[in-house]
Amino acid sequence: MRTFRQTVSRVVPVVSVAALLAVCCSGTSIAAGMGSATTPKLAGTWSGKYSGPYSGSFTLYWKQTRSRLSGSIKLSNPPGKYGITGSVHDGKISFGAVDAGATYTGTVSGRSMSGHYTSALGVGSWSAHRTSS
Repeated sequence: MRTFRQTVSRVVPVVSVAALLAVCCSGTSIAAGMGSATTPKLAGTWSGKYSGPYSGSFTLYWKQTRSRLSGSIKLSNPPGKYGITGSVHDGKISFGAVDAGATYTGTVSGRSMSGHYTSALGVGSWSAHRTSS
């Protein structure tokens, strides 16, 4: 039969190793979660095209604060320059031109982005590339 001292001397190392592993794994998970979130740098001018219920070309003028976007979009159809706001995170972008009645979603990779837009007339596609920073 084991004494209390023998039992404790066997249990303490096992509990210590388990606690150490828990701390190490949770720290790695936290660091990995913090490191995986990326925000692409989009500030500057972008040119693009869109097709669907509305078709034409556009120019985006972005300002960026962390993941928040603001600026303007100049559309060929319906013609005009409209204020836009949006966000970008982990290569995904969403923004809206409220006065034009359109919302845009898509992905960003390097100097290009693309996706879909939704308007009162339906859904279409869009793509753009950076022209200046």
